[in-house]
Amino acid sequence: MNTETHAPALEFWFEFGSNYSYLSVMRIEAAAARQGVRVLWKPFLLGPIFRALGMDNSPFVLQKEKGAYMWQDMVRECRKYGLPWQRPSVFPRLGVLPLRVALAGEGEPWVGAFCQAVMQLNFVHDQDINSEAALAPLLEGLGLPAAEILAAAGSDAVKARLRAHTDEARARGVFGAPTFFMGEEMFWGNDRLDDALAFAAPTRP
Repeated sequence: MNTETHAPALEFWFEFGSNYSYLSVMRIEAAAARQGVRVLWKPFLLGPIFRALGMDNSPFVLQKEKGAYMWQDMVRECRKYGLPWQRPSVFPRLGVLPLRVALAGEGEPWVGAFCQAVMQLNFVHDQDINSEAALAPLLEGLGLPAAEILAAAGSDAVKARLRAHTDEARARGVFGAPTFFMGEEMFWGNDRLDDALAFAAPTRP
């Protein structure tokens, strides 16, 4: 019996344009493994969520003081976690295509590594993440059939699933990223990742 499939699962709702999602994407798999928890990757679009809340952009863009604080905070947080960091020249950077790729690979063991590579492309190398030209080398670097995966990501079925994911996030009260769910218990923000994993972790004697 594969005990891993019976481990408790934490839903991880994230967006590639989200700077705080970067921090969680880069550390969630290792942290979850230590707690005996599986990660369910849940890509969604923040734009429609913000628009539903009456905002036409990220609050870090709309509120100058909050944005200034966030950029300082990212330097501190990346130092704390030992993560590389470069403030992106475009923020928030559009990442619809990599979200679709992550959905096309739902349940596959390479999804976590792919998501980390995309986040590094955005928040370490300050490069475009929303084109096949940008993503194909990442997929090939993971030993994956890039053309096949990108074709699946462009299918109507996967596009519809991303819209459905976004609608589900809104219906469940998600207002930012990253957000974590264990059942109906919601945790918001990278600084709640450890709390979410502890809540999800199996009870040990």
